[in-house]
Amino acid sequence: MSVHELKRPPVAHGGEWQVKAPLALEQLRHWAQISPLQPALRHKRHGQWVVWRWIDAWRDVERLADGLRQHGVDSDSRLALSGAFEPNLLLLTLAAQQVGAEVLALPATLEPRTLRNRAFSHGFVHDRPTRQQWLDQGLALLDFSELLGPSEPPQRLNSLRASPTLWSEEGTEWQGGLTVVLEQWLNRGETLAFPENPGSAERDRREVAPSGLLLSAQGLQRLAAEIERRLAAPGTWRRRLCDWAIADPQRFPQRLIKQRVRRLLGFHHLQFIWQATSTAQTPVGPQWLAEFKRNIA
Repeated sequence: MSVHELKRPPVAHGGEWQVKAPLALEQLRHWAQISPLQPALRHKRHGQWVVWRWIDAWRDVERLADGLRQHGVDSDSRLALSGAFEPNLLLLTLAAQQVGAEVLALPATLEPRTLRNRAFSHGFVHDRPTRQQWLDQGLALLDFSELLGPSEPPQRLNSLRASPTLWSEEGTEWQGGLTVVLEQWLNRGETLAFPENPGSAERDRREVAPSGLLLSAQGLQRLAAEIERRLAAPGTWRRRLCDWAIADPQRFPQRLIKQRVRRLLGFHHLQFIWQATSTAQTPVGPQWLAEFKRNIA
């Protein structure tokens, strides 16, 4: 696919969607140096988990940065991204920062008129309907494999070892979310995992059993609804048993029940759920979320 610079008049900055992670490249280099062979990213593709080590992630960012330069992306460029958070999108964001380009993460629901008025020089999107919409608006779309060039494919992961793992099942609809995900991942130096697609997120999350969830306010509400669906119906003896266990989890019988429920939900390693300050007082229910809520924004 050919990619070229679009000449458009100056427009509003669009700072509300700008990705701001100024220390990201320095942090990625740090982890690649001190923990080069440790897993940095996990993603389920075609039913198989694959993994990028920290050194793999750093090398891919360097290759992608070279590819971006060859396609005319530089410090005067504005790169628009849209889609689910996954390794390709994160690595491309970091590569764009390396060449000095401005990066904006846009929701797929953005109106065509807004796309026309933003004067983006390049775009990256992997959702087919959104991709066609952007092409119809004259955006020059980047091809990830073309940018990356010849390289080793991600390694297949034969087992999910119990280790601190962050989990994200969000996308660019979460305003400011890509900045949150990059900062949490690179500040902590822990593995960051993603589901294959939104439809498999619940199953894939239970397989990973993450230690931390990075969720928007809407994502937190979806998780609460999912927990309600998976627990026994209100009023049944099984539900009363669950509520009894969470009400006083210090006693041995309740603790055993609580552990069984947490494993059912894939929460047996969960230590926290990230949430922004603005949602800290938002009631999300059920009680099973309360102990994991931690405001670390």
